[in-house]
Amino acid sequence: MPEFLSDEWIAALDRAAQHAQVDPSLSLVVQQVVNGPDGAVTYHVSFDGGRVQVRPGPAPEPTVTFTLDRATAEAIATGEESAQSAFMAGRLRLGGDVTVLLDAHEALERLAGLFAEVRAGTST
Repeated sequence: MPEFLSDEWIAALDRAAQHAQVDPSLSLVVQQVVNGPDGAVTYHVSFDGGRVQVRPGPAPEPTVTFTLDRATAEAIATGEESAQSAFMAGRLRLGGDVTVLLDAHEALERLAGLFAEVRAGTST
């Protein structure tokens, strides 16, 4: 069982993402920065040419960046809180081109479905 935000967890997300079927014209890089007591963990999800990849570390040119603390990230990952409510409460900050993110909502929803199995087998 991979631990949330570990390299093993990011690799499990990447394996799940390989099954995503997305529009080949979608070009998007979503970066997530999770701040914790031991520092920040950064990873990114890229959509390019119909492929989806999840990689550790910062993206060279993210389209959108989410920044949040670990407790908020865990609450979102476990379904205890939605990203929208965390954003409205100021616990999730969003930077970059939000329009592209909104336009990609269908692909992001499909990816969330693929990530559900990884989330179910994740320890926090």
